[in-house]
Amino acid sequence: MTPRTADRPQMLAEEFEQIARTAPETVRLEFINGKLEVKPVPDGDHDEIVMWLLRRCIQQRPELNLYLERGLRIEKYRGGRARPDGSLAPEGTFAGRGEWAEPDGVLMTVEVTSYDPDTDRRDRVEKRDGYAEAGIPVYLLVDRDDHSVTVYSEPEGGTYRSRTTRPYGAVVEIPDPVGITLRTEKLKDYA
Repeated sequence: MTPRTADRPQMLAEEFEQIARTAPETVRLEFINGKLEVKPVPDGDHDEIVMWLLRRCIQQRPELNLYLERGLRIEKYRGGRARPDGSLAPEGTFAGRGEWAEPDGVLMTVEVTSYDPDTDRRDRVEKRDGYAEAGIPVYLLVDRDDHSVTVYSEPEGGTYRSRTTRPYGAVVEIPDPVGITLRTEKLKDYA
């Protein structure tokens, strides 16, 4: 493996994919911002939040699926690979695409923060920027540290131009092309 510098990733994306294929099922690997990341195994509250969101999406947009832990190719420059907690896309989007798919067709990615020291950098910065760079229209962050839901939208030039944060319990409007409304009172049960 090549040492990581500011200009050079730890390894090539192809090398990462080979490592990820051979990793045990209990380990979830990602390649974000040029470096290998170990994604924490979610706890029960994390899973409940993701399932709550899945039900809301299906109720309001039955033609879409919220794909869980779907491998996406992000960050064109560094060849990033991420496994968002959820990827909202039309049914059939990932048919025949393999383990790491291009994000075309993905309308929204979702991350629910974990209680680990890397969540600030990973979920709030690096993944957000990677999803924006990939042109994913909406990034939804459920932040369990400050009990909030943040909607990032309007990706342009590798960043999201719009950001709206609401506390648990608020009504959260997710803009088009997603076009759903979340009544987040239930999230207080998982705080």
